[in-house]
Amino acid sequence: MSGHGDPIPMMSSACGPLSGTAEVPGDKSISHRALILGAMCIGKTTIEGLLEGQDVLDTARAMRAFGAEVTDHGGGSWSIEGVGVGGFAEPQGVIDCGNSGTGVRLIMGAMATSPIVATFNGDASLNGRPMARVTDPLSAFGCRSVGRSGGRLPMTLVGASDPVPVRYVVPVPSAQVKSAVLLAGLNAPGQTVVIEAEATRDHTERMLAGFGAEITTEQTEEGRVITLTGQPELQAQHIEVPRDPSSAAFPVCAALIVPGSDVLVPGIGLNPTRAGLFTTLREMGADLTYENEREEGGEPVADLRARFSPDLRGIEVPPERAASMIDEYPVLSVVASYAQGQTVMRGVKELRVKESDRIDAMAVGLRANGIEVDEGPDWWTVTGLGHGNVPGGATCASHLDHRIAMSFLILGMAAQKPVSVDDGGPIATSFPIFEPLMQQLGAQVARNAT
Repeated sequence: MSGHGDPIPMMSSACGPLSGTAEVPGDKSISHRALILGAMCIGKTTIEGLLEGQDVLDTARAMRAFGAEVTDHGGGSWSIEGVGVGGFAEPQGVIDCGNSGTGVRLIMGAMATSPIVATFNGDASLNGRPMARVTDPLSAFGCRSVGRSGGRLPMTLVGASDPVPVRYVVPVPSAQVKSAVLLAGLNAPGQTVVIEAEATRDHTERMLAGFGAEITTEQTEEGRVITLTGQPELQAQHIEVPRDPSSAAFPVCAALIVPGSDVLVPGIGLNPTRAGLFTTLREMGADLTYENEREEGGEPVADLRARFSPDLRGIEVPPERAASMIDEYPVLSVVASYAQGQTVMRGVKELRVKESDRIDAMAVGLRANGIEVDEGPDWWTVTGLGHGNVPGGATCASHLDHRIAMSFLILGMAAQKPVSVDDGGPIATSFPIFEPLMQQLGAQVARNAT
């Protein structure tokens, strides 16, 4: 079942060359953070290019519940009249974060150091995901939490009435955990320090600085040390959201495996903490180029051009690159299926606690479509069959996971037989225009497949 309605079975099949321009939606990570930080400002923050997927809409609704005035002006243009740091009101109802692990964890951080109580819930997938990785460090500020066994939603947080700053070493690479701690640190006196051994996406640090927070980043022997001075008065901003590299991954990867394809994906954010997939694809021999490189809103941006690449080869992806492409491993495994030789992916245990166990979900589905996959707790290997040799023909479970559903639909675009997914409904959480966009490029994607 989809978390937002009845299942939507979908199928994709081999098609002619993909061509044209793929204007993917705004960046999901930046969209979440723009809404939350806008709500913590004094004054009106305006946003252009906001991703209007369900995950982000759930965050917008949550900010309204905490007292911010959030207005949709149409066409990705939004505004937020903020309540200031420490100004969140106590919500009257349960905060439903749908399918969004990013949304719920960041919102928990933002409210954890205000003297209010909030209860969080989500769909079946989100309610199965661990929250202790966030609530444990938030407890150091003085926030208390009560949830289901295993630290799972539904969960009630009692914000700290007298918060204290913390020094926190992130145990596993996680931008969500780091960001939750930094957002909590905004309403704590003194300096909150976060240390991460491996750099993760740094949108929160960039945006905090842009909103006027006093924040510094230093590389030391301990790792990346981020220091935030609490209780600033954040200044309302105008935010231009770059297009999402995680969404761009799907038309890019489709173009690489479908014969004769030539697709341009404009305005993609190329923050170095997010661009690992594109580096990896080039190492595999992908015909992928950056055009019109520029900077927008403090983020590096370029237009990506992807062309059919018949001579892809398997590689070993460096484990230290995992944090910069953690959401892209499912679709990378699809490209690896069309490469020659083995693609080895290590240091990816975070994939087992995403919207689904993404390693298991992809391994089961790829095997059903004739691909050899080996896996361990924090690694997996895909043995590619080369261009034109992927059998396909199976129906794959999406497990309420948007990226799993889209990845298998990309697989079917060059397979010998069509590939189906049991439910494409979750795609709307991050990429609501995926189906018409891919059809516009020439893909054969259909609903109600059986």
